[in-house]
Amino acid sequence: MARRTTLSSPGTGKPERIATVLEHEIRSGVLGFGDRLQSENELVQRFSVSRNTIRKGLEELSSRGLITTKVGIGSFVTFDGMPVDDAVGWSRALANAGANAETRTLRLEVIQDTDLAGRLGVESPFFIAVDRVRSNADDGHAISIERSRLPLSPELEDVPLRGLREGSLHQTLRGAGLVPDHGEEWVDIEMLSAEDAAILDCAPGAPFLRTRRLTRAADGRAIEYVTSLLNPAHFALHLEF
Repeated sequence: MARRTTLSSPGTGKPERIATVLEHEIRSGVLGFGDRLQSENELVQRFSVSRNTIRKGLEELSSRGLITTKVGIGSFVTFDGMPVDDAVGWSRALANAGANAETRTLRLEVIQDTDLAGRLGVESPFFIAVDRVRSNADDGHAISIERSRLPLSPELEDVPLRGLREGSLHQTLRGAGLVPDHGEEWVDIEMLSAEDAAILDCAPGAPFLRTRRLTRAADGRAIEYVTSLLNPAHFALHLEF
């Protein structure tokens, strides 16, 4: 018979309470290292909540560094051999992987890109451009450039003036209720342009790992399209099958 769990602590949101229950089971040894959690359907029945609430609870558990999520055949980026779980946000994911990274914002403004709007299937050609460069805090050598494009929406229209929430794009999107549900990613190699080489303080033509990632909400709405240039001295693509 499936166990059922009653959520208490009225003042705390259901996803946080679900994460706390599961965290206790992990830390107490009920769930051992490498054990699988119950499926989403089983958790829905156990906690008597919606699938979306379960997913938010698992995101919270992931943000606490206690679980990683993989679905079927998958791939993920590694930093110095450690998996980068970008479901918790790129800055935290790099920190969890052992990177001592500093982030500098190059651009935060509204732009018009009709071609990108067509490729993403969005009506408005206006996007919020968020360009950032990351470097090693110890010696300053380049780690990555990320160029994010967010379809301009009422939830995000004040971001160019207000800035990122706590300096984090991850927190900004979730604070606006924009939670990634699924997406796709492309990976290839790009030789650095003179412009990018100057930003990264690398030689023009140096090969960098390029990823292009599109995330969508559960209803299919495009949330973010980000192109990243990753220093191959640190980053690699790991495949599981």
